[in-house]
Amino acid sequence: MSLPQSTSSIFDKVQKIVVNQLGVDKKEVTKDADFVKLGADSLDTVELVMALEDAFSIKIPDEDAEKIANLSQAVEFIQDAINKQKE
Repeated sequence: MSLPQSTSSIFDKVQKIVVNQLGVDKKEVTKDADFVKLGADSLDTVELVMALEDAFSIKIPDEDAEKIANLSQAVEFIQDAINKQKE
């Protein structure tokens, strides 16, 4: 059984993934940082979603992926997905 992940640990992990995927400076990747404004194009967004799915062992359906535009939305979605897995 894995330990529950706190929102801050999820944020840190997502932030690291965004930095690696988009090649941006960590301090640019704030909770309200918009992925497109960080330079993500549609291919980057797909790769980012795939990296998040792998990192957190979750599935992000396309219709949900389209709604995730910034770090806070990603963290919120991941937290909800992890909580649903526990039910």
